[in-house]
Amino acid sequence: MARKTNVARARVRIAPKNPVPRRGSGKTRAPRTARASQETPYHHGALRDALLEAAERVLERDGLPGLTLRAVAREAGVSHAAPTHHFGDLSGLVSELAAIGFRQFNAAMADACIAGGSPNEMGLARAKAYVAYARAHPGMYGLMFRTERLDMKRPSLHEAASAAFAGLAGAVAASRHERIHEEALSLDQAAAIARAWSLVHGFTMLLLDNRLSDILHRLPEGADAETLLEAMLKSMVIRPPEV
Repeated sequence: MARKTNVARARVRIAPKNPVPRRGSGKTRAPRTARASQETPYHHGALRDALLEAAERVLERDGLPGLTLRAVAREAGVSHAAPTHHFGDLSGLVSELAAIGFRQFNAAMADACIAGGSPNEMGLARAKAYVAYARAHPGMYGLMFRTERLDMKRPSLHEAASAAFAGLAGAVAASRHERIHEEALSLDQAAAIARAWSLVHGFTMLLLDNRLSDILHRLPEGADAETLLEAMLKSMVIRPPEV
């Protein structure tokens, strides 16, 4: 009996107070939270901005068909879940991107009018800035007017798009020497706004699609697309009635 007790005691192992790390283990592993922070180089707000910047690069490089959540995450160098976390879905992402486009667009046209001038001169400056923005950012410009892909109820997009319409209405009102209430247009005012927008937007789309090349090649020496646009706008200027 005593012999069995001694054997049992011999089998008991007492854990050392200071365990020796296993050979080859090296440094102890960092906590999971620390590793995660090392893998994510952006703060929360900065990551959202970085994703939108990446989305714009993808859009201008690969076009709207290439703009996917995975493509944006890959461009930004983050996990595939990051765009979904910040924007919900592709519609949310492209809507926020379009809002940025409208703000840039509005700023470009406002800057063009800083020098002042007559209403017609400022209208011409706005139109030239409109076309110049589209030529410099064709992908963004195309996205801004693809309403089937956008959620116009998102506050940022609704506000920026409304500001663009207000700028157009204001320019038309100045050229007509009258006040236009954006929420209650007369038929004549609505026709004037639609006419001005149709002319500049249609010209821009034809230019981006390279459909004006035949006309541009036949212009007088020294004339170009901007010259052609200016001539078109001057031909539709509505002069104030004579007193």
